[in-house]
Amino acid sequence: MRLPSMSQPFLLAPIAECAPGPPGGEVRLAVLGARGVGKSALIVRFLTKRFIGDYEPNTGSLYSRLVRLDGEHVAVQIQDTPGCLQVQGDRVQVLDSLSRCVKWAEGFLVVYSITDYGSYQAVRALHQHIRQLHPDARTPIIVVGNKADLLHARQVQAKEGLQLASDLGSLFLEISTSENSQGVCDVFQYLCKEVSKLQHAGGADRRRASIIPRPRSPNMQDLKRRFKQALSSKVK
Repeated sequence: MRLPSMSQPFLLAPIAECAPGPPGGEVRLAVLGARGVGKSALIVRFLTKRFIGDYEPNTGSLYSRLVRLDGEHVAVQIQDTPGCLQVQGDRVQVLDSLSRCVKWAEGFLVVYSITDYGSYQAVRALHQHIRQLHPDARTPIIVVGNKADLLHARQVQAKEGLQLASDLGSLFLEISTSENSQGVCDVFQYLCKEVSKLQHAGGADRRRASIIPRPRSPNMQDLKRRFKQALSSKVK
């Protein structure tokens, strides 16, 4: 898979207990964004290759599938997060219900619609909320401009999305969920690999820490012996 560069847009046509993953591991992702940006359609497109344009409002769904990464099957859990924020003009209020989703996940897609400037304004607040709960700068966050096929209704220019992602230190992609399933799959595959690399790096750190020799506890009998010798020498 060819990965997009940070310098240009890549133009492409309910919290639940997760079952233990396969030997290859488990990756937990969350898709965030204002209502109506196409989060559910994006996830279902990845899982089934089908595009379904209309969804009933819901309180959040947890999706899962096995994905082959670097020769191993990995259990991918994807949390949809509708209704977790309110956009009023240029003000965005992140609701408390979002925090559980963010704490649970290890990698993030922050999605806006290129046809809705308000959803674009919500990206910064969502990104900041993620960073508050995941201060490690290595936690992967991808900013996604969805509905790139609706150029006649565009309100957010590609250069605006690219500039915002650059300011936030994130990768930026423009995709069309309705036109191209491969582009959607590439986004999720890339995010899964970034999370997997971070997991392996964390495991290596823990292994290195575990081999550091522990300081030896003082031998009490030896201390008593030395103390008696010191006293006897003073008496003499």
